[in-house]
Amino acid sequence: MTPTNDLIIQHTLNWIKSFIIEYNLCPFAKGPVNKGAVRIEVVNAGNLRHALEALMLEVYFLDKHPAIETTLIVFPEGFKDFFSYLDMVSCAEALLVENGYEGVYQLASFHPDYYFADVEIDDLSNYTNRSPYPIIHLLREESLDKAIDNYKDTHKIPEKNKATMQKLGIDSIKKILVTA
Repeated sequence: MTPTNDLIIQHTLNWIKSFIIEYNLCPFAKGPVNKGAVRIEVVNAGNLRHALEALMLEVYFLDKHPAIETTLIVFPEGFKDFFSYLDMVSCAEALLVENGYEGVYQLASFHPDYYFADVEIDDLSNYTNRSPYPIIHLLREESLDKAIDNYKDTHKIPEKNKATMQKLGIDSIKKILVTA
């Protein structure tokens, strides 16, 4: 049975709260979540054209709603193949530039099979970007710049996250991701 959009949104929000915020993987996430300034939009389209249309609709939505700081665009039905997903993200980034949004919005990427190019597929550090569904995170650069200015030591975040993943271990991580 395919989960409803409401269930997908709740699952995604649970992942943010019980994993990303709970383990401080993104020190900038808690504020917008607590303020209700995070939008989660489910897109039941598995092809590139529909994904890019959904991205631009969210850009236009954020343009008109400055109180919303960020949108997570969730693709539960498409882009299950990590490389197809990466191609879509690359096209999405190019589309932002093409439409004059470079420096206005930035993308972050999350996927159930995410892995960084410089590490092995089964390396625990990959779990910092693994999510229940393929997700494009659309962020306002202005908000991100403010958060970075307040945080200061952003260069330490990846190493701290790797250490957190090592401490948790694969069994705990997988349990959290499944129950999120």
